Amino acid sequence: MTRRRLIAGAALVAAIAVAGGVYAYKNEKEPIEKRGSASEEFDPTEEPKAKPPPENPRPWPTYAYDASRQHISPYDHRPPYRGVWKIDAHDTLEFPPSVGYGRVYLAQQKGLFFALDAETGKVEWRKDLGRCAASSPTIGKGVVYQSYMHPVECVQDQAGANGFLVAWDADTGRERWRFNTAPIESSPLLKNDRLYIGSWDHKVYAVDADNGRKIWSFQADDQVNTSAAYWRGRIFIASDGGTVYALSARTGRLLWSAQSQSKFGSREFWYATPTVAYGRVYIGNTDGTMYVFGAKSGKLLWARPLGTYIYGAAAVSNRRVFVGTYDGKFYALDAATGDTIWQIDAHGAVHAAPTVMNGLVYYAVCSSCGSAAARSVARGPDSTYAVRARDGKTVWHFRDGKYANPVVADDDRIYITGQAREYALAPRRSAQR
Repeated sequence: MTRRRLIAGAALVAAIAVAGGVYAYKNEKEPIEKRGSASEEFDPTEEPKAKPPPENPRPWPTYAYDASRQHISPYDHRPPYRGVWKIDAHDTLEFPPSVGYGRVYLAQQKGLFFALDAETGKVEWRKDLGRCAASSPTIGKGVVYQSYMHPVECVQDQAGANGFLVAWDADTGRERWRFNTAPIESSPLLKNDRLYIGSWDHKVYAVDADNGRKIWSFQADDQVNTSAAYWRGRIFIASDGGTVYALSARTGRLLWSAQSQSKFGSREFWYATPTVAYGRVYIGNTDGTMYVFGAKSGKLLWARPLGTYIYGAAAVSNRRVFVGTYDGKFYALDAATGDTIWQIDAHGAVHAAPTVMNGLVYYAVCSSCGSAAARSVARGPDSTYAVRARDGKTVWHFRDGKYANPVVADDDRIYITGQAREYALAPRRSAQR
């Protein structure tokens, strides 16, 4: 009797262990999903709205336009457009230009840098550094700031690689200073005379914008290749280790950290830059999930699995989150809850962040992204689309685009970044607005 009870007990324990193992395995395979609420750390008074910078008005001073990286254009251009000029940059353009002082500032991946006349496309000055670049420049107070990585051929994770952040005079290209470190993929964030960048050396830096001297550094858990976003004295930046950090912009002190989901003991990395709106931090992970954290608390407020990979940052406008995936989907999600408002076929893999302008959302399709991916990737030609923000209906299509934000703008034109070409287009004035 005792023996039978022992055997039965052992069998029960084994069954529980097997069931627990199956549950754990399934739990590790299933993506995290959580619905949000408008009543928890959601501030509707902080409606995203692109405003011209208060000091020295600049048309498009940095990646995503503003320090919160909301990807909203303050200009009211709408298609149809006519071509004004285009240039061949002779190699990959991974990130969009910045625009100011009557010029378009553009970094090419293999070391060329162009300062172009915004009206004509004529090269006013250029650099050839022989260094890899995978970021947008930032401009302010008559200076252009650009991040650089290791020398061409741009081998990822190259041992002993170094890089720097450089400051050039915006009018002449004369170098003012360099901050030397490991390779930098971050587009510099300029706020209150400081520049914030992440680096391959697992650090986040605050650098004096006037002289290039380090103010502070923060040690992260892995390479920091995203760009920083700013909100109320905090910067938000994410690592290859799957961690999002909120740091004091003044001191670099850690305020909170949060992580993506761990699957089978590992986390996938963040490539997308955080977007801050409504008192929340919106960021997509390469695990295909859109994560939203409280900007003050770091609490996970909602999470939505959307596709196989998310590489591009999200645009947030009018209580909607716009983001695309590698498996060829483009979404408008409710910014409070994460619910799908509409979903469309993107016609290919979406690598870059979208841009919202005058009721339209512009996004780009990348023909070669994910060529060595382990999960599903949609195929379609390099293109740029404009769809209505309210319902996702396509209203315009341009036969180039690729990695970068599809559209930046100034008062007179929009600028589209193709694989190796930069285009300036202007609205057809006779068209109805």
